[in-house]
Amino acid sequence: MAIINTSQGVGGILNSFKGLIEGAEKITFIGTPGFCTPFAELLGFVARDRKLAFIPNLDFEKARSIAMTPAGMQLGEHTDAHADVVVLLGGLSMPKSGILPEKAKEIASKVLENSGKRKIIGLCFQSMFMQQKWDEIINFDYIINADLAVEILDV
Repeated sequence: MAIINTSQGVGGILNSFKGLIEGAEKITFIGTPGFCTPFAELLGFVARDRKLAFIPNLDFEKARSIAMTPAGMQLGEHTDAHADVVVLLGGLSMPKSGILPEKAKEIASKVLENSGKRKIIGLCFQSMFMQQKWDEIINFDYIINADLAVEILDV
């Protein structure tokens, strides 16, 4: 695994993601409800000109569209989850989720079936995919690994 780019902040995540999805017509995010949903909506903003979907946990049949609304990117109606790019979000790999990487790999393959472009992107924080060894099970094309620094200021 080699670092091909570095950046900082939310803008860095979004610009990196935008560069990785060039040519994709439809993108499906897979993540845990609540924790990962806002990240799918955030990433979806830079891909708002494409078809977007979100699969909660690994429930392929519960895929919902992600669409631009007057209030920003939000989940919409039920949709077909098949896509050119699948984005696995790091919340799936957190031990408390109980999700196995082998099952995530199966769903990613199902999302990508019949796609000629087939790309798997992971987005995680604090190296979660690597810590949980998901990168040894899933054939990611790219992993966006970010770190968060938090400061609370007493003003």
